[in-house]
Amino acid sequence: MEILSQNIWLVPSFPFISSIILGLVSFFFPSSIKSIRRNCFFISVSFLIIAMFISAYFFWQQITGNPIYQFFWSWIINKNVILEIGYLIDPLTSIMLILVTTIGVIVMIYSDSYMFYDQGYIRFFCYLSLFTASMLGLVISPNLIQIYIFWELVGMCSYLLIGFWFTRPSAANACQKAFITNRIGDFGLLLGILGFYWITGSFDFQELSKRFFELLNDNKINDVFANSCAILLFLGPVAKSAQFPLHVWLPDAMEGPTPISALIHAATMVAAGIFLVARMYPLFEMLPFVMNLMTWVGAITALLGASFALTQRDLKKGLAYSTMSQLGYMMLSLGIGSYKAGLFHLITHAYSKALLFLGSGSVIHSIEPIVGYHPTKSQNMSFMGGLRKYMPITAVTFLFGTLSLCGIPPFACFWSKDEILVDSLFSSPFLGFIAFLTAGLTAFYMFRIYLLTFEGDFRGNLSNEYQFYSFISIWGKPLFGENETKKTTSNYEKINKKILYPKESDKIMLLSLLILTIPTLFIGFIGGPFQEQIGFNLLSNWLHFSINSLNNIHYENFIQFFQDAIPSISIAFLGILIAFYLYGPQISRTNVISKIEKSQFITLDPSSIFVSIYNWSHSRGYIDHFYSLVFLKSLRYFTKSLSFIDQWFVDGFVNGIGILGFFGGEIMKYIEGGRISSYLFFLVSCMLFLFFLYSYI
Repeated sequence: MEILSQNIWLVPSFPFISSIILGLVSFFFPSSIKSIRRNCFFISVSFLIIAMFISAYFFWQQITGNPIYQFFWSWIINKNVILEIGYLIDPLTSIMLILVTTIGVIVMIYSDSYMFYDQGYIRFFCYLSLFTASMLGLVISPNLIQIYIFWELVGMCSYLLIGFWFTRPSAANACQKAFITNRIGDFGLLLGILGFYWITGSFDFQELSKRFFELLNDNKINDVFANSCAILLFLGPVAKSAQFPLHVWLPDAMEGPTPISALIHAATMVAAGIFLVARMYPLFEMLPFVMNLMTWVGAITALLGASFALTQRDLKKGLAYSTMSQLGYMMLSLGIGSYKAGLFHLITHAYSKALLFLGSGSVIHSIEPIVGYHPTKSQNMSFMGGLRKYMPITAVTFLFGTLSLCGIPPFACFWSKDEILVDSLFSSPFLGFIAFLTAGLTAFYMFRIYLLTFEGDFRGNLSNEYQFYSFISIWGKPLFGENETKKTTSNYEKINKKILYPKESDKIMLLSLLILTIPTLFIGFIGGPFQEQIGFNLLSNWLHFSINSLNNIHYENFIQFFQDAIPSISIAFLGILIAFYLYGPQISRTNVISKIEKSQFITLDPSSIFVSIYNWSHSRGYIDHFYSLVFLKSLRYFTKSLSFIDQWFVDGFVNGIGILGFFGGEIMKYIEGGRISSYLFFLVSCMLFLFFLYSYI
């Protein structure tokens, strides 16, 4: 087995090879794509399944207490610089390997059905395999240089997959926005890497932390410089994991195919930032200022993500802001020193959110033939509703994911989120208040999504005639007037005659949803209090990292755990009840008119503070508008000003000299005709002019 341990590089190699094969096939046999797409799918899935089995072996080895493996090969050898490449196998690596490969396999199986009729089917699997290989390479990297290479490859694959349907302007803009925003974070990451190399002389994680600790103890490090390098390094995870203020790319990234949202923007790529912080945790832990910054960035991100998700009408964007909020929880947990809780939530959230995104893809795939294929209709929850009747399996699996994210026991996210909530409260009452408030908002907006999508009556047939359904507000009040209501009533019978209804997705897509339901239900038990009862907590022992960590300080036994969990469960149920009150089956197509007549909806004054809050949330806190004003418009104005100066002053000066030379030459051409009498006349005239000028002066 030692030989297998020395060949962990095979894990990223298999999906990389499949990506090359698919790329060559699509390049050399473009006319045969339709006939060989199944073969390409088989190659992609088979190679990734092999990588998954190898990952599972290392996962088991780490569980059973095998030592950490670390191997290096010399890459660049110089008198002053030695760069090495290799791999590192430890508990954190094994977690991420099993996470990426299992979710990757499920998403690939799901994508075969979801993308089957797409013209870019093989290109999609080529990009998907390349991304998986890049992510696996990032996970096993033993030093900062190697991790930065794969970090950039992951960003490139994200750019390609977000802009997969690049002929759609919104998708093209979204991939550019994601690419540029991540370049800001990556530039900071590169500067931070170089800064720490300048301090310690090493890129290796373990050696870097060891040398930094020694230098810090001997007071040989400038604190300001060290903190600056750490902040720059932290800027990379801030962008990659969609933390405030570099979070703006994530909602727009939903322009990519839904399976990509499940794999990249829920379970793997956005988790890369959390992974890097966890990998560099021994170093960050020595810098209290950076840990504080990490804590508050996470807290603000969690609260903002939940606040923006409250009013989203786009199903996938609502889930995207939910992802942003949960990533904020993870960053908050790492910042306060709760290492185990943060990584535990990374695991539970990955499976739950992948289930939710694939469930949303099942919904979108089903209603597209009815409402249209543009995202403004097929992803608009206002045109959904009542889907539980037609898609029962999708509805049940989506409900399981919703309950998990809300923190309802015994679903997976309950066990991890509760630890973060209580650890936050122990760390700071104000942080605890933010964390608990975010938990309540999470329960509200997740059940808002579920109720608008699956409960009530189906509204998809009203997508053209009933435009007012695009304006169901957060308060459950359709924003239309009396005239529109009368018009709706008169047209209602006409629409009923040509009504269409969605159908349940095919067996392959449903199989993927059912498989993801299993970890959504049970994976939380690996870190729950049940193992405390038998004196052994797998996750705590496995991920025990720091004696200063807050791991398990808030409960001693099963009963104590649930006593501490009562506040979080209570606030989650409060959010669910409010969502039921505002978005229950009362929002339906058949009885909407009678409900308005009976004044069942809340009436709000346009000048009310609630309307202002709604507008703020729906406009994403005006952050995108602010960035557009400060960076885009101001930069365009600045460049136009520079262009004007360059055209009329710099070029004008040079061109002016040229024009003067040209006209001077033209004048001299007529003066210098070769006649001596003309030269004498010109000479005498100039002398007389100078004489008179001298006389007057």
